[in-house]
Amino acid sequence: MLPDPPVADKLDPRVKRTRGLIQQAFMALLAEKGFRAITVQDITERAEINRATFYAHFSDKYALFEYAMREAFRQELEKRTLNACHYSEENLRALIVALCEFVAHLRQQCKASERQFESLAEAQIKKQVQELIELWLVQTGATRDPRTAATAASWAIYGLAAQWSTAKDRPAVQAYAAQVLPLALANLKAAQPA
Repeated sequence: MLPDPPVADKLDPRVKRTRGLIQQAFMALLAEKGFRAITVQDITERAEINRATFYAHFSDKYALFEYAMREAFRQELEKRTLNACHYSEENLRALIVALCEFVAHLRQQCKASERQFESLAEAQIKKQVQELIELWLVQTGATRDPRTAATAASWAIYGLAAQWSTAKDRPAVQAYAAQVLPLALANLKAAQPA
């Protein structure tokens, strides 16, 4: 399973509700205006909260963007039940498909002038993929540095998903995942028990 959200999110439904309102307002504004044009004032007006409430949850719109990307990808993994799965080639293939589709959707949502913000999303997504793969490896009894193997695999998978999302004549996502799977498996073999 992916790491739990902050304790306050689990204990206080008001925190979850407020963050949800802020995130919904932000995502709607992102689609309408683009990241650069959004101000904290825009977000607070759309969410119908005051600025102090916004700053009690996020230091700035960049922190909100990172949180929104992390939560969106977490929800995508939960929707596909990958966060509760164990390590297997089939689950790894499903993770590759999920990542390809998520990155392609993210690129469609970003305006061309704001592509630099993809790197903020990339960091959040790679971290979650790395944590999930590392957890899978630990569950299999991996003893040879599962963190390094998971990091290598997550970077490779993300890079290949990004390449797929920009290809003009890209293959079907399932076919592409079948091509990528042996590369990801090669990164993970070194950590697996002999």
